[in-house]
Amino acid sequence: MDRSRWDRSDCSDRWARWSRYRFRSVWHLDAPPGRVFAELEQPGEYPHWWPQVRRVETVDERSGTATVRSVLPYALHITATELLRDPAHGILEVSLGGDLDGWARWTVRPRAGTGATRTRALYEQEVEVRRPLMRRLALLGRPVFRLNHTLMMRAGRRGLAARLAAGPEAV
Repeated sequence: MDRSRWDRSDCSDRWARWSRYRFRSVWHLDAPPGRVFAELEQPGEYPHWWPQVRRVETVDERSGTATVRSVLPYALHITATELLRDPAHGILEVSLGGDLDGWARWTVRPRAGTGATRTRALYEQEVEVRRPLMRRLALLGRPVFRLNHTLMMRAGRRGLAARLAAGPEAV
């Protein structure tokens, strides 16, 4: 995947710069990293614990589609294709297409000073919005789109924490 395009300062499309987003969220979870990784590597289960992930459908063993909707009255339709699944290093990475073009990555590690009982899950995403209406609203809507993403990530962390607290037998 060519990540160099994210570092370009000049854009032929004057709105492209405003349609690009870099997100970073850190989730602290009270569960071992292996358990957290096991949950995150099953995107088909996300709708059970992440309210904004409305639907996930498997396309093949490496890709699927998802419908995501947070607070704003629109849904994003995304295709995700696995780029990297490395349980030994706690990394899950996908390329994204559809309404968003880019990539997303989870990095799951033990939380510093907690041994192997608590987890720090880092979510990183770099995308360009492809949906025409969102591109037209890119400049004025940017703060609202970022807030929408923040609220979605907060709800996801709460949902996963509750799922982990319920224990593996509840899953």
